[in-house]
Amino acid sequence: MCNTRRATARAIPRASVLDLKIHHAAGIAESPEARCNEQAANAAIVGQDVRAEPADAMRPRRLDQSSEQLCADAGALNRVADQFGVRERTSFNTPVEEATWVDGRWRLRTADGRKETYDFIVTAAGGLVHTRKPEITGLDAFAGASFHSAEWDHSVPLEGRRIGVIGTGSTGMQITRALAPGAGHFELFQRTPQWIYPLGNRRYTRIAKWAYRRFPVLNRLAYRGWQIAFEHSFGVAVVEPGWRRKAVAGLCRLHLLRVRDPELRRRFTPPDEPMCKRLIMGTGFYGLFERPNVELVDQAIDHVEARGVVTADGRLHELDVLVLATGFDAHAFVRPMELVGPDGLRLSEVWDGEPFGYRSVALPGFPNVRMLIGPHSPFGNQSLFTISETQQDFAMGMIERWRRGEADAVAPTREATDRFNEQVRAALPQTVWTTGCKSWYIGKDGLPHAWPWSPQYHREILAKPEWSDWEVTRA
Repeated sequence: MCNTRRATARAIPRASVLDLKIHHAAGIAESPEARCNEQAANAAIVGQDVRAEPADAMRPRRLDQSSEQLCADAGALNRVADQFGVRERTSFNTPVEEATWVDGRWRLRTADGRKETYDFIVTAAGGLVHTRKPEITGLDAFAGASFHSAEWDHSVPLEGRRIGVIGTGSTGMQITRALAPGAGHFELFQRTPQWIYPLGNRRYTRIAKWAYRRFPVLNRLAYRGWQIAFEHSFGVAVVEPGWRRKAVAGLCRLHLLRVRDPELRRRFTPPDEPMCKRLIMGTGFYGLFERPNVELVDQAIDHVEARGVVTADGRLHELDVLVLATGFDAHAFVRPMELVGPDGLRLSEVWDGEPFGYRSVALPGFPNVRMLIGPHSPFGNQSLFTISETQQDFAMGMIERWRRGEADAVAPTREATDRFNEQVRAALPQTVWTTGCKSWYIGKDGLPHAWPWSPQYHREILAKPEWSDWEVTRA
């Protein structure tokens, strides 16, 4: 969570000092692939400390490095943190339990009992944070090593071991590709097969790396080039019927033909439309199951015992390591942190059903709270990097308005929020997420809680606030 705090010294003008503090909850050890992705996403939303600098300096600067370069060089994150003064503004392993609106400011209470006061809260808690573990009888009885993919136990040896992975989403695919070649025996437990889009992950040559370092403009051009290509293909395919949707679906079906064995191909064929669930992207997965040490298990799991997994057909799958690639609670957002707004309004009560907000960035009844990757963010058809950049620019624009003394507290009206959510529900039927499947996009109300429009529209509506939708309070 990122928070901005105004200096309390009366002699200092409001516009001259802005203090930034980042409260970072307990870190999570992950598999190499997942950890790399999460680090890159975190780097994209890092802000810089501002002290008596012009307003333009408040805006988080774009990183010149691409996400692949960040992953290739783990030290890049530490260098960026040091360069922009992030480390001294970060409280690591400090969950925020509650934030209460008191006398026009937010009073935060952390898990260790500290209390601090801020003018703004920017929630940057992420979308896939709280792990989901399967309700399988006897899971705790397993005698080998067992852990969730986002809580990776790096002390467990893997080479030559009997490894089982439960889950066939993006993480399950990544783990399969990483571990199957070196395992003594590898079994992937599949409840529902997933469509895979054959997007390669090419390595950058030494010449390419040199060129990107020597000419930083190439990084920006490459970033925008990939962004445009992605947003005008997949970014539109999931929200609008037409040739793009047919093209992506056709490539997924064509890629499935990579499985030469007809029976195995049948077992890998999903029952739903491509992209109805979060689409897996990559290559090299199907070919692994031609190896003698790699097995697909699509029998339902009955229970787990000390020696391994027992499937519904009575077979015991003996294992040394069991990895749970079973996903996250994608609808938690800032929870379990509690927000208590004016007149005692509590976020836990407002979000008693499904989380909602205004245009993915704000909450009615909670002034000066801005969200990154909030409800209905376009995480189903846009890069988290781009989403975060758009939303952080919006948040900084609001803070700049406050710095100029134009407002002390700003929150969207309930009427504007309800109108936005009605527009979302009206647009959902044209999306691929309503074609008939169960996915983590679907909320308790049975509807997808994703952005039902193009990525470009998300930037457009956040580029210039409609002030008639906001309650603005001046001192």
